[in-house]
Amino acid sequence: MAVLVIVIIIAIAFVIRFYEKSTNAICQSQKKLDGRVAIVTGGTCGMGLEIAKEFARRGAKVIIACPFNEEGINARKEIIELTGNNDIVFKLMDLSSIDSVKKFAAGILKSEDRLDILVNNAGVGVPNDFTTADGMSFIMQVNYFGHFLLSLLLLPLLMKTGKSSDPARIVNTSSVMHHFGMVDMDTLNKTDYWIKSLIYSKSKICLVLFAHEFTKRLKGYNVVINSVDPGAVGTGIFNSAGKLRGMLLKFLCLYLYKTPYEGAQTAIHVALDQEAGSVSGHFFKNCKKTRAVFWAYNNKVARQLFEESVRLVKLNQEDVDNCFKSL
Repeated sequence: MAVLVIVIIIAIAFVIRFYEKSTNAICQSQKKLDGRVAIVTGGTCGMGLEIAKEFARRGAKVIIACPFNEEGINARKEIIELTGNNDIVFKLMDLSSIDSVKKFAAGILKSEDRLDILVNNAGVGVPNDFTTADGMSFIMQVNYFGHFLLSLLLLPLLMKTGKSSDPARIVNTSSVMHHFGMVDMDTLNKTDYWIKSLIYSKSKICLVLFAHEFTKRLKGYNVVINSVDPGAVGTGIFNSAGKLRGMLLKFLCLYLYKTPYEGAQTAIHVALDQEAGSVSGHFFKNCKKTRAVFWAYNNKVARQLFEESVRLVKLNQEDVDNCFKSL
């Protein structure tokens, strides 16, 4: 009986693997990025590194950001060696720190004349959550609030760069887990969840709601923002689940679902594809436009989330108004 069960499990695994691997889409855009500038948060490992490599292959100046100096230096070296593109910059940025995000954004506005693509890719899984020095849930601040603030602060440069024929693009990396995310303004920063994955899910639906609200506020500007579900990808994000469990989850995702290269494809598609650049506030999976969970399009919740996020990242209305002014 035990042997039969094992055989059945293996057979099911092979069916899942065949289906998933055969339906994993690859970005088909041939767009070159010579003279363009792209920022990839978390561009030093996993999917972010694959995204950064692809932008570099296409000729872009690529700025990769993460809070780990050695990881960033090694990633920059790897990208240059693999692509032959020397215009790769590593900058330290800790998304769990408002001051760090502000410092990073200020440096970009000072050093760069343009910004064509911002990929909000960095994220943490489900470590033990805690309240940061800024008074926010660590998971929420890294996955959502930090990217919300970064996108606002870099908007003037994105607006300056975007054109009606080729808008600047913001790409948010969401997750299939957004289906389980619930947004309540009273518990937006709640950290004492019994199931920490619910905080992760909340951070991922917030990214979709953020894109929905930003789209309304960006009307008349040549900037689009869309969200992607990369699928189940075998990356280091599972390390937070514990050493053995994390290794198992990573292996299963790599074998049955997607490698980091495969997981990166939808974000690359949304950043480059001509049709994807003509829409905003949409949700993509496997390089195709699809729909997020229905409550991700709630206008009232999206507006309230925007307003509460502004408060939590310590901006005032004048600050926000200035973010919506092109350089």
